[in-house]
Amino acid sequence: MAQPVLASVGAQVEVRIEAGALRGREVGGVKTFKGIPFAAAPTGDLRWRAPVPPASWTGLREAERYGPDCIQNRPAWDKTQSKEPTSEDCLSLNVWAPVGAKAAPVMVWIHGGGFVMGSGSQPTFDGSRLAQRGVVLVTFNYRLGRFGFFAHPALTKEAAGAATGNFAFMDQIAALEWVRRNVAAFGGDPANVTIFGESAGGGSVAQLMLMGPAQGLFHKAIAHSGGGRDVLPLLNSERPGKAAAEAVGVAFAAKAGVKDADLAALRAIPAAKVLGGLDLLNQEAVTYSGPMIDGVLVTGNAAEGFAAGRQSKMPFLVGANSDELGFLPGFLRGPMAAKALKDLGGGDDILAAYGSKAALDEQLPSDITFVEPARFLARAHTASGQPVWLFSFGYVPEAKRKSQKGAGHASDLPFVFGNLSAADFAPTSADEAAAKLIGDYWTAFAKSGDPNGGERTAWPAYGRAADTQLTFTNEGAIAAKARAAPLDAIGAHYTRP
Repeated sequence: MAQPVLASVGAQVEVRIEAGALRGREVGGVKTFKGIPFAAAPTGDLRWRAPVPPASWTGLREAERYGPDCIQNRPAWDKTQSKEPTSEDCLSLNVWAPVGAKAAPVMVWIHGGGFVMGSGSQPTFDGSRLAQRGVVLVTFNYRLGRFGFFAHPALTKEAAGAATGNFAFMDQIAALEWVRRNVAAFGGDPANVTIFGESAGGGSVAQLMLMGPAQGLFHKAIAHSGGGRDVLPLLNSERPGKAAAEAVGVAFAAKAGVKDADLAALRAIPAAKVLGGLDLLNQEAVTYSGPMIDGVLVTGNAAEGFAAGRQSKMPFLVGANSDELGFLPGFLRGPMAAKALKDLGGGDDILAAYGSKAALDEQLPSDITFVEPARFLARAHTASGQPVWLFSFGYVPEAKRKSQKGAGHASDLPFVFGNLSAADFAPTSADEAAAKLIGDYWTAFAKSGDPNGGERTAWPAYGRAADTQLTFTNEGAIAAKARAAPLDAIGAHYTRP
């Protein structure tokens, strides 16, 4: 059976970082420090600004509890979310480090949640198990929703040519800068940092690989189900189907009662009003832009950047799950597939590649959103001369095999972190073995830049000709060709004039 997530018991431990001394806990050979501020509270005049360093403190700061999560609307149906209080003052991080670590590899987790929810304190992301494997694990919060992504002509003018709008990405970079300056105090190696993330976090990984200010802050990258084909709005000019981000911000300001370029009034809008009803199912598109191309920090869509070879040159591990949108009821899959075909401007060739309309309806929504983009990023990164490993996670817990035929979105995460006790099923010894296997691959990659080693199934580096991925199945890891025909058919539509 799964071991329980480690509780905050055990001996008190201390560490000194640049801002002051911290008191955490040591349990099971792992030192844990939580709620460490990596930036000042982005409130008041600091709302919608780039993060600035936190104030130093004197004495010993307690670091045994998580800091508040960033403001969000948590859906009642998602039981994986944190139960920590939320606040606009939320820029903190958490560190798990093996006792006696010296120059240990560092893994920095970027949580998902569609950029509108989630946190580094979700129970699934407890870093104890990964730290027991010999890595220093860091999780952190970043601003969400309109707190994290907001453009307005007055803010652009204030920025005076500096980056604006993508404040969540600025937070992510600030967290990585904190890691570079401080992780050695925990026994981590700032010259051996792997970033990894899922969904919005996986998309963030791809964008961070393209951002100039992020260069040198990490050395390897892992993207789970991060997409990559997303078309972002421009900051201040429209593109087909996307309102300019500044225009969206002006619409929100007007709705909130701020009708001119009054920055003080904008920053004084109550936090509840800034939050609004934003969640995964309610994107409030008229008044919320999400990530944008600001021309300074984010200079283009991820797929364009990778195709042009502008991404960081480093080992890259990328993939998606076998049935990402398997949670959708059957009656919705047909309409979603039809919309996807319309968006691609195609039909017959893609249908032929799937072999039947039933197969297309079943697989296209997941493939177009996550599976094909992951393979595209793998192919593009390989073309730039860098080592890549492509994966498909298809393992289904034994307790769910009667009702699920594949691995849904985010179902890989309890296995990656080894926290099966935080999942919604009773784990078996087979589930534990699957978690050990994927954990072995992931931590090997973090240590050396290559996931192979031991007696595990050999994972061939990706090559366009061989088109090989490692598939995590109910029977173990299998190296096999990707599903080329449908994915090639989808990809061909992106290159058509």
